[in-house]
Amino acid sequence: MKATTLLRRDMLKTTAAVMAAGFAAGTRAVRSQTPLTPLKLPRTVRVGIIGLEGHYSEILSVASASPQVQVVAIAEADPKIRTGASDDALLKSATLFSDYREMLDRQRLDVVAVCGENGTRAQIVRECAARKLAIVAEKPLALTLADLESTRQKIIANGVPFTMLLSMRFEPQYRKMHAVVRTGEIGEVVAMTAQKSYKLGERPDWMKKRETFGGIIPYIGIHMVDLMLWVSGREFAETAAFQSTIGYPGIREMENNAAVIFKLDNRGTATVRLDYLRPETAPTHGDDRLRIAGTEGVLEYQGSSGLTLVTRKRKTRLTTASSPCSHRRRFSG
Repeated sequence: MKATTLLRRDMLKTTAAVMAAGFAAGTRAVRSQTPLTPLKLPRTVRVGIIGLEGHYSEILSVASASPQVQVVAIAEADPKIRTGASDDALLKSATLFSDYREMLDRQRLDVVAVCGENGTRAQIVRECAARKLAIVAEKPLALTLADLESTRQKIIANGVPFTMLLSMRFEPQYRKMHAVVRTGEIGEVVAMTAQKSYKLGERPDWMKKRETFGGIIPYIGIHMVDLMLWVSGREFAETAAFQSTIGYPGIREMENNAAVIFKLDNRGTATVRLDYLRPETAPTHGDDRLRIAGTEGVLEYQGSSGLTLVTRKRKTRLTTASSPCSHRRRFSG
């Protein structure tokens, strides 16, 4: 989408660059516990966050990589969550609001991060777009096709920079997989399998209602859907899915398992399996996996074994050491 002014075009490029570098640097810092290399920007970027749910920590990773990215305002309806924001060094200087509209009216912002409950997101994004603000949004963007189209049209009509928090693309193991596939070393991609398995933990009420949550496929499955498209370079031609809740009556309408199958544009296949059945005794909160099989070899990532590659010309070898990722966020999947 074309920005309306030179400043806005520059802002979009700068924001995209700092987010990419910040996500990658933030991941490296969490894994290695080493200080981040500061990112130098041409000007201060004033960020407002709406809703302290989900992946708002990705915004903080960018802010920690560059002091010029400043979280200057937070809008959070829950008073307990809002008050707790001051405990984070990167948020303690932010002005707090209970109503996001008041924040948008009173604050001078360059970028707004929309990270609240799923059911409120589309309307908030539309209001930010109407104010000509650059937007980074949590997923899913909307819970109905009508809301999705209305939001898309509002963004286009106002010509605002917009992106989603599909941050797994910036994790080093998946960037490596993307690069390996592009070399042609595994040949033509034929089959893909992906997994997200999470501990259930305590979930808020809005996640237990279909009308405010939307389901685990658009909430956590979308990460792997995005990764398969990006890493493989293929497109999806057909799809079907199944989902249900078995046991755990306390989560009500929230599913605890799902599976999606895709037909690729070259007649290959892809599958995604999702669940909230990982035991509390497991060493990590999540178990993410991605396997890309081609006509010449197989490339696979698992948190427990790292990134491996085997081809018709080479034996299995470790490409990247295993290291579980841990982000600051209220809900990690």
